[in-house]
Amino acid sequence: MTQWTRGIVAAMLLGLLLGLSSMAALAQEVAPINVNTADAELLTELPGVGPSRAEAIIEYREANGPFESADDLVNVSGIGASTVEGLQDQVEF
Repeated sequence: MTQWTRGIVAAMLLGLLLGLSSMAALAQEVAPINVNTADAELLTELPGVGPSRAEAIIEYREANGPFESADDLVNVSGIGASTVEGLQDQVEF
């Protein structure tokens, strides 16, 4: 491999690493979503929550009052323990 090729490969790897590190920083800066006040559109930003689950969350909280913890979400139709586990750090009450 020529020195020129090594330089290009090194520059590409450096760019990739810098891009990945800035993506990780962005992921850490995302504020948790309040499931007691969020609308359906905002709720769909949560992993594992699509439009139908978002509506189910809203219907459940309107019928039963506010959620007190992430564990309460298992009471919503279509949301299981594994989904709740993935939401722990991304929701607030």
